[in-house]
Amino acid sequence: MDWAIPGKYDDQTAGDAMTRCAIGDTHRATTTPTGGKTLRLISIICCATLTLAGCSTVYRSSDVIPGAGDGTQVRVIPLTGETVIQANRAPYAPQSLPDAYARSAGTGAGISVRGSGRLPDAPSTQVGVRNQQLVLKRPPEAPAMPYSIGVGDVVMLATPSTRNTLEELSGLLAAQNSRNGYTVQDDGAVNIPDVGRVRIAGLTIEDAEELLFQKLVEAQFDPTFSLEIAEFNSRRVSVGGAVGKPGVLPITLTPLYLSEALAAAGSVSVSDTDVSSVRIFRNGTLYQIPLKDFYASPDLQNTRLVSGDAVFVDTDFNLNRAERFFEQQIRLKQTTLAARAQELSELNTAISLRRNDNAEQRSTFEARETLGANDRDFVYLAGEVDIQTRYPLPYERQASLADALYDAGGGIARETGDVSQVYVLRASSDPREFGAVTAWHLNASSAANLTLATKFQLRPDDVVFVAENPVTKWGRTLRQITPSLITTPVAAAVN
Repeated sequence: MDWAIPGKYDDQTAGDAMTRCAIGDTHRATTTPTGGKTLRLISIICCATLTLAGCSTVYRSSDVIPGAGDGTQVRVIPLTGETVIQANRAPYAPQSLPDAYARSAGTGAGISVRGSGRLPDAPSTQVGVRNQQLVLKRPPEAPAMPYSIGVGDVVMLATPSTRNTLEELSGLLAAQNSRNGYTVQDDGAVNIPDVGRVRIAGLTIEDAEELLFQKLVEAQFDPTFSLEIAEFNSRRVSVGGAVGKPGVLPITLTPLYLSEALAAAGSVSVSDTDVSSVRIFRNGTLYQIPLKDFYASPDLQNTRLVSGDAVFVDTDFNLNRAERFFEQQIRLKQTTLAARAQELSELNTAISLRRNDNAEQRSTFEARETLGANDRDFVYLAGEVDIQTRYPLPYERQASLADALYDAGGGIARETGDVSQVYVLRASSDPREFGAVTAWHLNASSAANLTLATKFQLRPDDVVFVAENPVTKWGRTLRQITPSLITTPVAAAVN
């Protein structure tokens, strides 16, 4: 059977064989006339077989041969749990996707909530005149409504089992800013890491908790939390005039009454209550409570203030100073609203531009990926796999031998592959070891060893090779030489 081994005979040997076949054929034809044609046919078949072997036309297949040969030093290492760890020590950092894939369009960074600012100084006190009687004109009773979250409020996530200030909520860290919470920005939303922007402005605390619960569940976080308001900045009342400390007071979860607002502003400081009054500017209408009536009536003292009220303690019958104060308040509020609207418009424009820029960068990257213009890391699949191809290593994660076999190559060819001869060929990266190759050998004839394939990490330019099973190699050899063994001798015999 030596004739079936590739390279067994060289060209000179093949020529000698042909000569011997020809001589033997002549001799047999001379000494055995009656059986000459049969013997001649057999001789031609033998000569044709030897000629195919000598001309190296017999089927050859690739194999992993340990040792030194053809300028390559091959070292075969069986895959075990220990050798997988050794192979995975080869340094490799997976390629990263462009920043456009990780960058969001807008995070609200740099957006500051503008308050009404410092109140104008109260007009100077003038000597009042007693030429008329102050008239009571109390504001309408404000309806009792639950507090709704507004722009500028600072909310905080909290759990009942920990401190009031939540430092950790199921792996979701609270925003680490000066307020240790989340500020409701101009668009009415809070930006929670890994959850995104959640619009809660205009909602009660209960409604906001329900919305946040849904968002946390969608983001696969444990939704065990409660919501608190750490700072009340969206609903305010300004107090000025003849008080100890003019300023702005917030409206919190509890109602803010007129007597409380005046007390918080340093109390009323007047010398003559007969000509003094408390004036309230609300929604374009001016209301007046004489100071004598205010002190005499608990009902007036419990006047409930609403967001936007401007309270001014006046010591004069003349309304000019109060009107100037309220005009200043109106102009300040209008300026603040205009600034917020402009800032929100600029934010939306910046988000739109950033979103378009991200989309363009992603589209360009994907087009280059399709055209093969991006510099990628590949692993090559050869031998008895369903598809001989190259497998691009994924971005931002490691790929295993199992990924390459069952994602790109479709697995080991069931009819032709030798499951006991699966190799990962890895050339040495050391220039001093040029030509040195390590062949990591996986024997998958035991199905349990396939778990090693899921742990073995691939590196760029690795070659995954699956050898033929012996029956396949022999069958392919026969298929190659059989037509020549039949057609060539038959044609010669006929001639």
